[in-house]
Amino acid sequence: MAAKKKAEAVRELSGSEIVIECLKEQGVDTVFGYPGGTILNIYDELYRHSNEITHVLTSHEQGAAHAADGYARSTGKVGVCLATSGPGATNLVTGIATAYMDSVPVVAITCNVTLPWLGKDTFQEVDIAGITMPITKHSIIVKDVTKLADTLRRAFAIAKSGRPGPVLVDITKDVTAAKCAYKKEKPYLLPVEKRYTDEDIEKALELIRSAERPFIYVGGGAIISGASKEVAEFARKIDAPVCDSLMGKGAYDGTAAEYTGMIGMHGTKTTNIGVSKCDLLIALGARFSDRVVSNPKTFAPKAKILHIDIDAAEINKNIRTTASVVGDLKEVLTILNKKLTKQEHKEWMDKIRDMKAKMPLTYPHSRLTCPYIIETLYDVTKGKAVITTDVGQHQIWAAQFYKYTEPRTFLSSGGLGTMGYGLGACIGAKYGRPDKICVNIAGDGCFRMNMQELATASRYHVPIIEIIVNNHVLGMVRQWQNLFYGQRYSQTVLEDAVDYVKVAEGLGCEAYRVTKKEELEAVLKKAVKAKGPVVIDCIIKEDDKVFPMVPGGQPLEAVFDADDLK
Repeated sequence: MAAKKKAEAVRELSGSEIVIECLKEQGVDTVFGYPGGTILNIYDELYRHSNEITHVLTSHEQGAAHAADGYARSTGKVGVCLATSGPGATNLVTGIATAYMDSVPVVAITCNVTLPWLGKDTFQEVDIAGITMPITKHSIIVKDVTKLADTLRRAFAIAKSGRPGPVLVDITKDVTAAKCAYKKEKPYLLPVEKRYTDEDIEKALELIRSAERPFIYVGGGAIISGASKEVAEFARKIDAPVCDSLMGKGAYDGTAAEYTGMIGMHGTKTTNIGVSKCDLLIALGARFSDRVVSNPKTFAPKAKILHIDIDAAEINKNIRTTASVVGDLKEVLTILNKKLTKQEHKEWMDKIRDMKAKMPLTYPHSRLTCPYIIETLYDVTKGKAVITTDVGQHQIWAAQFYKYTEPRTFLSSGGLGTMGYGLGACIGAKYGRPDKICVNIAGDGCFRMNMQELATASRYHVPIIEIIVNNHVLGMVRQWQNLFYGQRYSQTVLEDAVDYVKVAEGLGCEAYRVTKKEELEAVLKKAVKAKGPVVIDCIIKEDDKVFPMVPGGQPLEAVFDADDLK
């Protein structure tokens, strides 16, 4: 009997069968992709397993990469995308780079020409493993079927272990046809070496206990580590205000009294001035990007810096720290919370609350604006939607005016700033979180880059909402041209004959145009109840601006808004 079980456990399978079995091992239920010649064997096998793995055919491979990314960000699982060789593989590159910059676990599986034809300028041949090496945690080409299963298993382990990120596995077509023995194995994580010491913990505690004006800065690592509860307890324990980066949205309750809003170039006045006056800045899973820091020489000038992050390479990279703890944020905060007693900083907290009351975010209320659209969306969805965005003014407004209370509900390209990211990501998020209302907010300039993915949403009747914030310009670039380039609007005006309602209807979607505030709520309520994708083309003024703003390279205290310009 034992011999029979052993024989059943070890089977001879083709490479394409091994790919599918390895996906099943990892618990993969959904993949996004586009077929082609070199990957046909895998697609043939997917056909046989369509009852176990859902394949979503996107309109473009970039859409598949963004969908896998959105699936991963919304669920915490590894997202998977597939593409054929040559242009199919290179079309994934922007999506892979987007995932890399934001530490998103994605496994991209591509196929290449057969081994004898590698390196001979064969039809649709590119060295995709070489191309993606700088934008992945690991990239490899598989030329031996006996190494395929272990390579795929390791790809998933690398993608999700430590600081997550994308991994690319390229497979020659003959490997997908060749056969070898296969035995099912359980998924695993790679061991992460403990980098922090008891002395690191004690130094952190010493800084926290001696601080009179502490400030907490929360980044995307708090979401990745699943540390939201620990961050909330930590903030209560040390009695400190909390701000976040774009990537940290939802890690801390955006409706909490001690929450002060975003930090950096488009951060709130309360946050930017508060960070400039604090005596201890505690960075939790954040990387001090240029959009946060502005000028490293003037950043948090009165503060000691305590940096907690899983990636040792981030420590002292952009900002010199007073102390650091290199480790998983959830684990480190659990230790700190146990050792800390309740602190009290009444004078400091009263000052922050007073600043927050006197310097709220504002916008014109007499007409349709993007902040009004976001606030109305928040009310209609009761703050429970998953919001994806593209990049630009609408992205910042979505970060400012929708109050995120849960992690993995704001998905945006923070590091790479990828225009065209949001629609694919929204489709992926809806597959990952079918229980959630999923909304993509895009400027008209971004939307037209990948609007073909509406065909994907309509083909599968995916009930997502696409809001186009249509100002007929490249809004963020125009804002800079208006403020700093003498109002020379070089190539940022999009006045043309494109009708997005007709485009959306032509791609199989329900569509509406909104030009007045009074029209918006009813349309949003219809969209929320729809059984398929809905596009809402919202027309706003071309010169609406995102405020507050810190001019590039200036101290955070130089933050200004529309009233200051007057």
